[in-house]
Order: sequence, then structure tokens, then C-alpha cells
Amino acid sequence: MDIDTTMGDEVYQPDGSEVQDDAGLLDVEDTLDDRAGADPLDAGYSPPERPWAVEHHGVTAAEQHEGETLDQRLSEEEPDLVVPDEDEIGDVLDTDGEVRDDEVGGLRAGRLVAPDEGAHEDDEKDMIAFDVGIDGAAASAEEAAMHVVPAPEGP
Repeated sequence: MDIDTTMGDEVYQPDGSEVQDDAGLLDVEDTLDDRAGADPLDAGYSPPERPWAVEHHGVTAAEQHEGETLDQRLSEEEPDLVVPDEDEIGDVLDTDGEVRDDEVGGLRAGRLVAPDEGAHEDDEKDMIAFDVGIDGAAASAEEAAMHVVPAPEGP
């Protein structure tokens, strides 16, 4: 056969004597998985934490053929949540969920600075800061959400 007329497939033809590597799973050290030392087949499967439908009616073919009675279907219904009329937004009966709450003051705070201005080790167990005013009349959403809480009265 002439070299000029040889086709690309005819140049190399492997015979059965050559050993072929298994094209299956790679060794753990050859993978890009971060789980060092864990065999991919030993990882296992953790099913989701939710109840299965085996407790419901209609799982088997016989139950599907029979169908459900109206009483069975109504027993699976969940009632709508009803909000009591006496505790809505704007009521003063309970302060939870109110638009205005006395826990936070109405005065907006500016920049908050620690007493030592961050220069020294903080050995106080509580977070304390002082309002030093608004910086350039611009504030982030977090800064704008800060309000001054008055000091508690009494001993």
C-alpha cells in the first residue's frame, strides 16, 4: 500500500492484544469531587423528610376504581385560617403586629459610632453606640432603619 493513498482509518488498527482501561467510575483521587476519601457509591441516598402518600385513599388500583366518598374527601380538607376581628392592624388590644410600636422611638438615628470609635479592644458585653448625625444626608437602608430607643426610666 502506498503511503500517499492510505486512508486515515487504515494507519492504525488496534488488535485484541492491547489492554483497554475500564471506562467506568474513576478512582476517588482522580475525581473533582470535594468529598475526600468518600467512595461515590458509598455516599448513599437520604430520602426527603415528608410523609409518603400510602396513608391516603386511592393509592391502590382497587381504591382508585371505587373512588372516594364525599365524607372522605371533606375530611382531607384543611380549614381556612380566620383572623379574629378584635386584633387587626390599628387595634390597641395587643401590640404584636402593630404598625406603630412603642418599643422603638420615632427619632431616626444617623451614623452610629462605638464609644471608643473602634480604636480599642471592646470588652463591653452589650453593643452600645452613639448617634453622631447623618453623613451627607444619605443613608443606606440599614442605616435608615435605625431609630433611637430612649433609656429606660427608673432605677
